[in-house]
Amino acid sequence: MSAQRMLELRHTRINGFGRQLRMALGLIALAIPLSGCGTGALWDKFGTKDDTFVEEPADKLYNEGLYLMNQNKDPKAAAKKFEEVDRQHPYSDWARKSLLMSSYAAYEAGDYDTCIGSATRYVTLHPGSPDAAYAQYLIAASHYDQIPDISRDQGRTEKAMAALEEVVRKYPASEYATSAKKKLEGARDQLAGKEMSIGRYYMDKRDYTAAINRFKTVVTQYQTTRHVEEALMRLTEGYMAIGIVGEAQTAAAVLGHNFPDSKWYKDAYNLVKSGGLEPSENKGSYISRAFKRIGLG
Repeated sequence: MSAQRMLELRHTRINGFGRQLRMALGLIALAIPLSGCGTGALWDKFGTKDDTFVEEPADKLYNEGLYLMNQNKDPKAAAKKFEEVDRQHPYSDWARKSLLMSSYAAYEAGDYDTCIGSATRYVTLHPGSPDAAYAQYLIAASHYDQIPDISRDQGRTEKAMAALEEVVRKYPASEYATSAKKKLEGARDQLAGKEMSIGRYYMDKRDYTAAINRFKTVVTQYQTTRHVEEALMRLTEGYMAIGIVGEAQTAAAVLGHNFPDSKWYKDAYNLVKSGGLEPSENKGSYISRAFKRIGLG
């Protein structure tokens, strides 16, 4: 082998080793951040120390979050501060407080999904905390505030009702249970309104049986909502249309007994009278039983 060829081979081996060495150093540089996580400093991809991250005291971060919430009225920025407490000091009492405050800040910012996630985590981690009732209430309120209008699917309303009922069931003596009950009535009214909207649609189509089923749901499940008066009148109308006059008379009678000054009673009364009948309650009817069940009638 010539001397020139030997030099070329040696040069090739040296270059190959150099490439391997550079690759090894690169892998070491990438591994450095993993081994230095607890030092308070970060390393960039070239293995250079980055001092921009400095661990801050938990109480300082927490108070900065409170300031942003109360003084700057910036819940999004406040939420980030509270989340940072949880990230930097995950096992501290400040982290527990910050988790609840980040839920509240997210709620105030209208970030309901984040609020639900954080509050659910709080209830899971701290079920015995005095603030667990508030966290549960934040979950319910987040669902409630997203209730759509009655023209849309009411799945969110049903979720809100389930979450509100959970507040009342778990924390009946809390101040949040009282507020939850009020919101429950609002959610129930929404679901009743949806049933009424569909029932009216079927009435316009002269599909009286389908319409009656919707109004029946309002009367049997949502008697305390503002829609029940109209539902009773619509039942009177529907039953008269298909010739089941006994139920029509009962619907009109129950409406007159419970809501004598209602405009809907006047319509129901005139409708029954137009058929040569009088409002007359059948105590065995589901309409009568529904109102007896809740102490009305």
